[in-house]
Amino acid sequence: PSPTVGGSLASHPRRLRKAPQIRPSCAASMAAAAAAGDSGEQPLLHLKLAFLALEPPACVLTLARKAGGGSVTPHVQNFILENCVGTNVGGGPDCTYVKTILKKVIAEAELSSDIVIDELYEEFGRCMSSRANNPELSLAKIYKEISFLSPAYENVSSNPVSLVARLLCSTNMLEGDTGCCLWPSSLFLSEFILSFPELFAKKCCFELGSGVGLVGVCLNHVGASKVILTDGDASTLTNMKANMEMNNLHIEDSQLVKESKNKVECKYLSWEEACESDLRDYQRDIVLGADIIYNPSCVPHLVRVLCMLLRGDDGRHESVNAATNGEIGDEVSGTTATGGPVAYIATVIRNADTFNCFAKAAADAKLSVVNITSSAAPSSFLPYMISYDRSSVQLLKITLLS
Repeated sequence: PSPTVGGSLASHPRRLRKAPQIRPSCAASMAAAAAAGDSGEQPLLHLKLAFLALEPPACVLTLARKAGGGSVTPHVQNFILENCVGTNVGGGPDCTYVKTILKKVIAEAELSSDIVIDELYEEFGRCMSSRANNPELSLAKIYKEISFLSPAYENVSSNPVSLVARLLCSTNMLEGDTGCCLWPSSLFLSEFILSFPELFAKKCCFELGSGVGLVGVCLNHVGASKVILTDGDASTLTNMKANMEMNNLHIEDSQLVKESKNKVECKYLSWEEACESDLRDYQRDIVLGADIIYNPSCVPHLVRVLCMLLRGDDGRHESVNAATNGEIGDEVSGTTATGGPVAYIATVIRNADTFNCFAKAAADAKLSVVNITSSAAPSSFLPYMISYDRSSVQLLKITLLS
């Protein structure tokens, strides 16, 4: 069962029936991402996807050993050269990352007395030379390709990659007030969306603190009728818009949202400055957020914004509530009993005092905060991401008490 802090959250024992799989994308690039070489082995696919996601080098090396049956064999080395190096998005893999991977692979093979193929040394030499001759290669922006695997897939030849999200991220934790980084809660919330697509299909979804925009890509994939992504940092917002365009999602100017038929919008929203008039015209059936409970000074503003967003129009939501799939338990349904909006917040509790501060402020504002981590546990769409600790993430359902 999911832990709670200070007894401030309720926990439900009921569990949900997950979607057996999400519909495959028809994007041609996904077929290429799923092709794990001539062997068609699952470990090689995981190795490739971990490389494209820029998993920590130690994690990639672990998968390389697994693919080689315990060591980084010449076959695995050749696979890395042919299927990983030079296949990343953004015009090619990050040179520093590739250099580190190759250095570790070579050292591992030499240590275990395995043969190191000549091409591996040659590629490592090219990386060293390129980095020395081009200082711009050390810039703090990196491209990641996050591939979501269908939990129901049985073999690589069946094209198990259901969705690929291409993201420009930052290696600088301070850039964009951490909004340009990819956090575990964002991965968890994305898996939740893909596990229960009927919960978000044909719904207006509004995300707070959208960061790199991964959740928005997933919402679009499952058929949300409108996706509104927001952030309070200008540089993060610029990066988010670039990511939406890189994933072929047409974004719209926030001033045109009332009339436009476009599906995805990226909007600047400062919690401190937000007011009812800023949010009144934005439809929202579901509010989402990942890792947005992190700073005690921001908690009052976050709670105030949540109250405004969850104060819905009962009349407008009656039809939405009626259309909610009956297979989903009440504790995770897309609306409240009165048909109002509901919020899903994924968070890692790094500081108990900060979280308890949020729980108290929410209770004072008459917000119901329920821990649904166990009853709504998502399927694993990212089995190759060894660094992703999904057990550390809590999923909260928040509604406004009547």
